[in-house]
Formats: sequence, C-alpha cells, structure tokens
Amino acid sequence: MRALIQRVTDARVVVDGETIGEIGPGLLILVCAMQGDTAAQSAKLAAKISKLRIFTDDAGKMNLSLTDTGGSALIVSQFTLAGDTSRGNRPGFSTAARPDEGRALYEQFIGDVTALGITTQTGSFGADMKVRLTNDGPVTLWLDV
Repeated sequence: MRALIQRVTDARVVVDGETIGEIGPGLLILVCAMQGDTAAQSAKLAAKISKLRIFTDDAGKMNLSLTDTGGSALIVSQFTLAGDTSRGNRPGFSTAARPDEGRALYEQFIGDVTALGITTQTGSFGADMKVRLTNDGPVTLWLDV
C-alpha cells in the first residue's frame, strides 16, 4: 500500500458542497491500494503511520507521534498515487488495485487506524472530493509498504 501523509493543523473533505469529514490537528492520509496488496500490509501501514515521530515536542524537535499527541486522522482514498509517469505525458494507473479490491483495502485501513485508538474521519471512496487543508510545517511524507 502507498500513502502520502501531511501533518495538518486542520483538514476537511467536501463532496457536492457538503463537508463529509473534518479534523483539527493531526494527519491527512491519502492512501492507495496497489495490485497484490494485502490486509497485513494495511495493518503494517497503519501501525507505521501511528508511530511516526513527526510532531514537535516542547523543545521544537520532531519527536512525537500521532498517538502521543492525541491527534486525528483524515483518511482519503486516492488511486492516483499509483500513477506511473515514467513514459509519455499521461499517467498510467495499471499498478493500482481494481476498484473492488481498492475499496476493501481502504476500508480495512480505516479499521486498522481506528483500532489503534486514533480518532478517524474519512473521504468517500470513488467520489469527486475537494480536500482542504492547512499543512503544518510543511511536513509531507511518502510511505510504501
């Protein structure tokens, strides 16, 4: 699985003019299931993200995790993270999981993050979403598991 995470002071997802998910301080997690991904990879990605020490402590050092800070997660499906731009000018998405598999792994990932005690909000799989955020730092990381 692949994720792009952004440390945020706030973030929200809007579909058809309606906010469907919104958080304060925490992480915006854009997640993509790739062909061949498994539930075990979902659990590994969730655990890794929850423990990443990317929040600042009292000394101003990135030394705290999402779990340490009690921050929230806004999880948004984004198959375009599978985009291959190595040839031509139009990205190819053949490495992304099929929609039914992608949806199942997206829902698995949400469950895995929630099971770690993290307050979670979500986007809507397959919807045309508008994501609004205030990136804190900015801190943005790419993860593959």
